[in-house]
Amino acid sequence: MTDTLDFPAINRGYKAIFRPRRLSLGLVVPLETYTTGPTATMTRHVERVQRAEALGFSAVWLRDVPFNVPSFGDAGQMFDPFTYLGFLAAKTERIALGVASIVLPLRHPAHVAKAAASVDVLSGGRLILGVASGDRPEEYPALALPFADRGARFRESFDYIERMRETAPAFENTYGCPGGGMDMLPKPAGTKLPLLITGGSQQDPDWIARHGDGWITYPRQIAVQAKLVADWRARIEAVGGPAKPAMQSLYVDLTDDPDALPQPIHLGFRLGVRHLRAYLSALEAIGINHVAMNLRLNRADTEATLHRLATEVLPAFTD
Repeated sequence: MTDTLDFPAINRGYKAIFRPRRLSLGLVVPLETYTTGPTATMTRHVERVQRAEALGFSAVWLRDVPFNVPSFGDAGQMFDPFTYLGFLAAKTERIALGVASIVLPLRHPAHVAKAAASVDVLSGGRLILGVASGDRPEEYPALALPFADRGARFRESFDYIERMRETAPAFENTYGCPGGGMDMLPKPAGTKLPLLITGGSQQDPDWIARHGDGWITYPRQIAVQAKLVADWRARIEAVGGPAKPAMQSLYVDLTDDPDALPQPIHLGFRLGVRHLRAYLSALEAIGINHVAMNLRLNRADTEATLHRLATEVLPAFTD
């Protein structure tokens, strides 16, 4: 079965956070609470990312939010993800730098490939590139782009980015036809850019299993998530090729009471540390390989929460 095989060593970050039958833990930036509006203060943002690295979290994850769309209600880290990733590459040494996820139909793939490979090289191979088709219709008219055909443009963009790791590739694509011996530099630090597909991205599940280097999904009841992960792995096995990881996000509001029972919040739980460990262990058992925890709705002090997670949760999921 694919879940018993090693994952490819695509780059340093991918190898560090994805291990078969094991769960690793990362954090979604901004590392702060902001519940009264869509924008974070970004106060002490670099210091907190460095603190997360020192405490042993395996990754930090940025989002691609080009516009502060009122219906979406979250401006993310505000900074352009590739600019911010390059900045964090210079301020950290070990932690994987992820983006979940770049909205491919809103960007030209040549720019994505160039920026992503640059971050990968500058960080010593720590980039994890999540990609998506986008779910905010309001952004598309602002860029004079149609929302309806984003699935087709996602595939074209994905293929274009994949070809950019080759030396002087020549091919035809909706976004352009590179040729004439010209090349794009730099090349990724590893064998390629690790491309993780988010949700369905308007694609057939078999296409995702064949082309993605991993799958990013959202929290669900354990039994439902178990079926979806099993289906993902079965499709990977059916199409052939190497084993591939699955990861999910999780909003966490960690209470002072370690025995507090889970209470649902947006895409996550308010709960005590013991139930959080149990929930994460259940995810590990069904084949989730990484959880990106989001502290936006966390009521406790951020530094105190990071310390508690590092001392009371991380040890259960590290060698």
